[in-house]
Amino acid sequence: MSPLRLRISSIFSVSRVMAEELGSSASATAAPASQSSNPGASSWAKTRSLWPSVLRWIPTSTDHIIAAEKRLLSIVKTPYVQEKVNIGSGPPGSKVRWFRSSSNEERFINTVTFDSKEGAPTLVMVHGYGASQGFFFRNFDALAAKFKVIAIDQLGWGGSSRPDFTCKSTEETEAWFIDSFEEWRKAKNLDNFILLGHSFGGYVAAKYALKHPEHVQHLILVGSAGFSSEADSKSEWLTKFRATWKGAIMNHLWESNFTPQKLVRGLGPWGPDMVRRYTSARFGAYANGEMLNETESKLLTDYVYHTLAAKASGELCLKYIFSFGAFARMPLLQRASEWKVPTTFIYGVQDWMNYKGAQEARKEMKVPCEIIRVPQGGHFVFIDNPVGFHSAVLYACRKFISSKPDSESLPEDLTLV
Repeated sequence: MSPLRLRISSIFSVSRVMAEELGSSASATAAPASQSSNPGASSWAKTRSLWPSVLRWIPTSTDHIIAAEKRLLSIVKTPYVQEKVNIGSGPPGSKVRWFRSSSNEERFINTVTFDSKEGAPTLVMVHGYGASQGFFFRNFDALAAKFKVIAIDQLGWGGSSRPDFTCKSTEETEAWFIDSFEEWRKAKNLDNFILLGHSFGGYVAAKYALKHPEHVQHLILVGSAGFSSEADSKSEWLTKFRATWKGAIMNHLWESNFTPQKLVRGLGPWGPDMVRRYTSARFGAYANGEMLNETESKLLTDYVYHTLAAKASGELCLKYIFSFGAFARMPLLQRASEWKVPTTFIYGVQDWMNYKGAQEARKEMKVPCEIIRVPQGGHFVFIDNPVGFHSAVLYACRKFISSKPDSESLPEDLTLV
């Protein structure tokens, strides 16, 4: 999600990169939704859910996602509560229902809240594109020792409601995520929280903080997308690549919202094996840091498959938020001077997301801003090097968790740039 360094030589390599950073988007005609706006479709989904998984072309459902989430989070020792937070049928005062849905059906945000010490600052965690809150499974225990940790699945992702995605512009698409998050915040009665977003979740978190700065104490952007545009000189490679036949095909696929998720769905019962190969490679043989153990790999693979193969919804935002190459259509860099919330950027040293975009933004910001790089970590630095990532988060939040924040020194191995 962001200035994407596409290693394009085959559809599989594209799906690997996009699934890692941008996740994927899919066709609205894929798997029937368990929360359909069409009563007939809803009835069909209920009937379909009675079929044995082995008889379905796409063996998944919302229930499968929640069950896979519970299995993955069984690794976490800190007790937690999972809930579906009602955000209504659309933004208050709006004539749209989560964008042109014909249904008055109420929608929900899948939320997990971990036990914490009384008075601990609240940390809200927002996942990236193609991911869900379960991706933070290696971080919940360590962070819950210092914060009241709340993690969500954004609208249209993971175990949250998946309304039909009918946005037709960048503005509408941003509102889909920002407004639904604000309705979730109201429903949870939250205020003055620390907001952490990864990749595309960083983009959403930053846009939310620009619109509602009064609710956010501190912003933590982890490998955030959205700090570059095609106007950047660095995009010259993209112009040259588009002139090739491969580039023309890839650009067409991008604008058609063809993504790895569509490929996963198209493979039907062979989809889980494709996901297994990906997770085994990315977090195993080609891991930037600490490899997943056998149990973690198995549980994460199962979870990732069900979140990718479920009904296409929020993932279809891709072409409206980013142009081909994952350059933001409405770059955050252009609004850096409007920043009102102190911000910490965190990047893995091996992250293909360029931290220099954050450095450019910092020049325009009128609020405190730090950029931390974590060794032995790629774009999923919180999985690759959880210890280093936790150190970076605690340092970023020293004002809220330390009695002497000014005396706190940067943890060893981390770098300020």
